[in-house]
Amino acid sequence: MSKPNMEQLAVAQKANAEVMMALLRTAFNGVERLTALNMAASREFFNTTVASTQQLLGAKDANALTKLNSELAAPNVDKWNAYSRSVYDLVTEMQKEVTSVMEAQYGSLTKNLNSVVEKAKTSTPVGGDVFAATMQSIMTASTKAFENMTGMAKQMSDMAEANMAAAGKIAAPAKSATAAAAKKAAK
Repeated sequence: MSKPNMEQLAVAQKANAEVMMALLRTAFNGVERLTALNMAASREFFNTTVASTQQLLGAKDANALTKLNSELAAPNVDKWNAYSRSVYDLVTEMQKEVTSVMEAQYGSLTKNLNSVVEKAKTSTPVGGDVFAATMQSIMTASTKAFENMTGMAKQMSDMAEANMAAAGKIAAPAKSATAAAAKKAAK
């Protein structure tokens, strides 16, 4: 290998290492945030369970127990929806960060590969055109595959968003039904 090729290889390896570090940083930040979210949710669940249990144990009769049980259920539905929304937001943000890094890396890779193909066309003796055409075909196929993958990730994100919206619509009537049951039990 010539000296310029070794330098190009070193630059490419450095760029790849930087991309990997960016992806690892994103993953660690995501895990850290998810862990913090889960710890907070666990703490809240524990505290709510203890408080609810104490309230239920203090109920004087079956009607009071039913009313109290219904009243305690509504905030739990809201908390579950908030937790689910937080997890969804976190995963969506991480997916966007990873996609952004990958798109930037893919753009850089495509640009560099185009440069190599053009150099091969001009500097390679017999057969250089065949090599260049093959590389161009591979690049076109990989570009289409990358675009399809990005499109599928967007569709999955849109479906998850729609599911979260639907869950929110379902939770509202459930909360109303719980409140109505609590009022009925109070009578």
